[in-house]
Amino acid sequence: MKITSPFDWIAEQAQKPVFVAALILTLAVGASLQALGSPLQTAEAPSGIVAFEFAGTLQKAKTIVASWGQAGQTFAGLNLGLDYLFLFSYAICIGLGCVLVSRVLSSRFRILSSLGLFLAWAQVGAGLLDSLENYALIRILLGTELAYWPEVARWCALPKFIIVAVGILYVAIGAFFYFGRKRLTRPVDAQ
Repeated sequence: MKITSPFDWIAEQAQKPVFVAALILTLAVGASLQALGSPLQTAEAPSGIVAFEFAGTLQKAKTIVASWGQAGQTFAGLNLGLDYLFLFSYAICIGLGCVLVSRVLSSRFRILSSLGLFLAWAQVGAGLLDSLENYALIRILLGTELAYWPEVARWCALPKFIIVAVGILYVAIGAFFYFGRKRLTRPVDAQ
């Protein structure tokens, strides 16, 4: 059975420009999230919002939220809201990157090519996990007393980070070999 791309709805000739646009958006939103996230680094949350994502218990999550104070909680809310745009952009960016690398590999390395299509679909899944994680964190930020929301956030964050990291690694290695091969096969100018 042949795996199809989750981005078949984008014309093949438009996929590279869409990838570049998604990359630019991902980098811009990522930089904004970094700026919004810096006030969230406290002794209780040394890694800021990431510590909140992995709190795992309601008590730990409440301790983190309290350490932020009112202003920090506002920054956390803005961060979580903006993360919805980020998860959309990175899922498209990394997913399309996997598709583009997969296409380059398709004629010579079918298994690696299929892996790229699988990883493209996985990025869609990572985006869905991220959206559920954000919802759980917003519930906590709003003062929920339901103990399962921190667990939901943690168990969404863990596979999300793994999927995203593997997708980035696949794209980076594929790009390295693609551009490295082009440099090696480029004809040397006659002197």
